[in-house]
Amino acid sequence: MSSIGMYRRVLTTFFRNSLLRELTFRGNFLITLVTRGFWFTMQIVMFDLIYRNVNRINDWSREEYFGFMATGMLINAIVETFFMPNCARFSELIRTGDLDFALLKPIDTQFLVSLEKMELAMMSQILFSGGLLVYSVTSAQHLVTWSELGMYGLLIVAAVTFFYSLMIGLAATSIFFGRNQGLLDFWFYVTIFARYPSSIYSGSPTAEVFRFLFSYVLPILLVVTVPARVLLGKALEPSWLSWLTILSAALTFVVSRAIFHWSLRYYRSASS
Repeated sequence: MSSIGMYRRVLTTFFRNSLLRELTFRGNFLITLVTRGFWFTMQIVMFDLIYRNVNRINDWSREEYFGFMATGMLINAIVETFFMPNCARFSELIRTGDLDFALLKPIDTQFLVSLEKMELAMMSQILFSGGLLVYSVTSAQHLVTWSELGMYGLLIVAAVTFFYSLMIGLAATSIFFGRNQGLLDFWFYVTIFARYPSSIYSGSPTAEVFRFLFSYVLPILLVVTVPARVLLGKALEPSWLSWLTILSAALTFVVSRAIFHWSLRYYRSASS
């Protein structure tokens, strides 16, 4: 069996196991669907109420802002479905010694610990955000070109890669700290800034500092704002931000993978 075929087979097994787990605990699955649907609805209602009083927020109209929201929700849904459950339990693998079994498998350890468990109930959020995205583009009356659609897809992959890389890099520190809940909380607190377009962070020196820091040092703002602007046909200033976003995601992934494997060198198995 080829290497690609082996990884595909393992990924299929992970998906099947996750599906069986969801079907076993149907009540939890339904509760997750209801709570995510409620959260999605409340987000829409809140910003709809805001736009009843203003025509634009910065340079974003109501329909365009919903497109930005849908983009952020889509990225978060993918991350929370496939990666967050595994990164959150990485410290538990270390504490119980179960990481030993992952290291013994004839497959890439990072792949194994990153995708073993999937929260399939969160995939409903992908459908919600997709529906909102279609509504946004249609209501904004913007005719999406194939090049915009292709670049949008590439930027979504870059955004998911960036957030995953940030998460797995922080999770790898569990090898040194034993438990790193504080660092995972840091990830949540920092990513809150990505819930709003980068253009909103303006008007004061402090806002400009945050905008620069989270655009060019830790590009959290770019990975959500840039794909939304590309899909909606909104101008990018400067125009090379799309490629900067992709390059930043690739660089972050390389660095996080290096951190992960460097951390494994200091792992002491449960038997040692």
